[in-house]
Amino acid sequence: MSSLVKFVQDEFVTRNEFPEFGAGDTITVYYEIKEGSKTRTQFFRGVVLQRKGSGTSETFTIRKMSGTIGVERIFPINLPALQKIEVNKKGKVRRARIYYFRGLTGKKARIKEVRK
Repeated sequence: MSSLVKFVQDEFVTRNEFPEFGAGDTITVYYEIKEGSKTRTQFFRGVVLQRKGSGTSETFTIRKMSGTIGVERIFPINLPALQKIEVNKKGKVRRARIYYFRGLTGKKARIKEVRK
């Protein structure tokens, strides 16, 4: 049964092509918002906490600080409203899921940047 589901996902779900990114990277996600009959593009810039799942059901979580409040957002990789993803900084972290980042503030909340 699971192979049938995988086959249908591979055949009929369109995959978006985005640059490679992972936990610790700072990215900007541009996505489309529909308000009534109008559409507009909004962006969300933050640090990737995790990538979860595989294939068409893959998601990623981004965290940003809005003033003193942390805001997290989960995006599916194949969301049709996603227009583009820009990788602003490549971060150097030792884990695939950096949940500990939620509890850090100030200078401790910095992530070292990987130079190319």
